Amino acid sequence: MVLPKHMRLKGHRCFDFIYRVGSRFYSPSMVLRVINANTKLQVKGINSSTRPSIKCAISISNKVSKKSVTRNKLRRLFHHHLSCKLSNMYFEDEIWAFISLKPSCMKSSNSNLLKECDKLLIKAGITK
Repeated sequence: MVLPKHMRLKGHRCFDFIYRVGSRFYSPSMVLRVINANTKLQVKGINSSTRPSIKCAISISNKVSKKSVTRNKLRRLFHHHLSCKLSNMYFEDEIWAFISLKPSCMKSSNSNLLKECDKLLIKAGITK
């Protein structure tokens, strides 16, 4: 199970906005950027869901792993984890979250990476 389409963030304007204005939360293996959504920047044709939710994006550069298979496995792992954790939560405002993995993440196990992600979500005030 991956994130439903309405929970994924798309469009370079959205990413640029998050990079410039978003609040950053750091951990040894990743950076979480969070901001309240600016729906004017979204790709045309993407309808906002009826209730406010969180939209997530994961960035894994080829510095993390040269193999795209490895990067895609990590991306799917994070999207599945986030969909299980966030899909049933209620948010007052629409939120955009962007996770960038650092090259040092390859030294950690998958379970440690997901725990680190959970700690960042708590630090950002998204979950409890």
